[in-house]
Amino acid sequence: MQSEIKYNNIIDRDEAAIAQREADRAPSMPADEIDARKFYITQRYEKYTRADHEVWRDLFVRRWNVLEEQVSRTFIDGLNILRLSRDRLPLLCDATLSKDIQIADGSTIRAGTKLEGINRYLGEFSDWASYGVPGYLPAKSFFACLAQRQFPTTVLIRPRDVMDYLPEPDIFHDVFGHVPLHASKVFADFLQTYGKAALLCDDEVHIKRLSRLFWFTVEFGLIKEDGQVRIYGSGLVSSHGEAKYALDGQWEKDGYSAPENTPRDVAEWRPFDLDRVCETDFEIHHFQPIYYVLESFEQLRDAMVEYAEKVIGTAGLARAGA
Repeated sequence: MQSEIKYNNIIDRDEAAIAQREADRAPSMPADEIDARKFYITQRYEKYTRADHEVWRDLFVRRWNVLEEQVSRTFIDGLNILRLSRDRLPLLCDATLSKDIQIADGSTIRAGTKLEGINRYLGEFSDWASYGVPGYLPAKSFFACLAQRQFPTTVLIRPRDVMDYLPEPDIFHDVFGHVPLHASKVFADFLQTYGKAALLCDDEVHIKRLSRLFWFTVEFGLIKEDGQVRIYGSGLVSSHGEAKYALDGQWEKDGYSAPENTPRDVAEWRPFDLDRVCETDFEIHHFQPIYYVLESFEQLRDAMVEYAEKVIGTAGLARAGA
C-alpha cells in the first residue's frame, strides 16, 4: 500500500510479511505447486474503528443511490446474496467478536457476537470465496487465486481524506466493486477459466491479449439487458463520473471506429467480440473511449472457455486450479 496514504492498519505485520513472501515466491514456482492459501491474512475485524465504518457507509450510500439505475441485474442479485450492510464493513469469513465494536450508526455490537461472513453465501451460490491479502500480489499469484475460485481481497478501507479518489484497491473497491458478480456461477466460472489460462500461459502475445480482456470486461465491461446498456465492470461500479460517461455512449457507426487511447466527448459502444477486445489497447489515465457490450454473461463464459482451450489446451484447463 502507498506509504503516503494514512490507513488505519488492521493488518498484523508479521502475518503479512509471511504471506507477502509466499506470494512473491510463487511466480518462480510451477503452477501446479502454488498454494494460494499461503497468501492470505486474517481480517482483524475488531480493529476497524467507527470512522472506518462511517467511510464504508458514506461510500456505499453515495454509490448505491445512483448505481441501482445503472448496474446489471446480476450485480444487484449478488449484492442481495451477500447481505452487505451499509453501516459496517464487510466481514469475509465467519467470526466471533473478541471485543465490543462501534459501527457507523453509533450502535455497539458486543463481544461474543457471532457474525456471518460473505464467504458463507458465496460458497453456497457459486463455490467461490474472498480472502484477505497483505497488499499487491504478483500477477501469477493473483491468477493462481482465481484458478482456485478465490479472490484476493484488500482488507483496508481508504481514509476519509482520499475518499473520492484512491490510486489503489481497498475493501470498498474489492468487495463492493468486484465480489457481487462472484455470486453468479456463470461469471464465477468465467473468472476461474480466465485465471487458469493466465496462470499457465507463457506466450507474451497471449499474456497481453488476456490483460486487455480483463480490462474491458472485469474492470470496464458493459452488458445489454432488456434493451438497455448497463454497467458491470468494477471500475465503472466504483466511479460516479465514468459510469455516467460510459452509459451516455453511442454505438459505433458503420465504417468508422473510434481511435484507441484517444479521449472522446462521447464514448463508443462496440458489440462484444473476444478477438476484437483482445486486440484493443487501453490507457489508465483517462475515461475509456471504447467499451465492449455483452449480450449475456453466458456469452463471456463460453468465449473464455474457447479462448482458454486455444491458449493452454483442454488438458491445461482440466489441470489448472485442481
